[in-house]
Amino acid sequence: MTPLPKRRWSTHRQGKRRATHKISIPALVPCSNCHQPTRPHRVCSHCGYYHGRDMRS
Repeated sequence: MTPLPKRRWSTHRQGKRRATHKISIPALVPCSNCHQPTRPHRVCSHCGYYHGRDMRS
């Protein structure tokens, strides 16, 4: 049988644990080709360039 908790966790302790479970805003960097904001280390959704090269073809 798996072990079970002996006592219930208080809501304050539960809230402290869940305080770190939040969504962060994604980081955006300007594209080196068209200067539109894009996610880092990804192909630009506006022009299709990544690291100075066209990735559409």
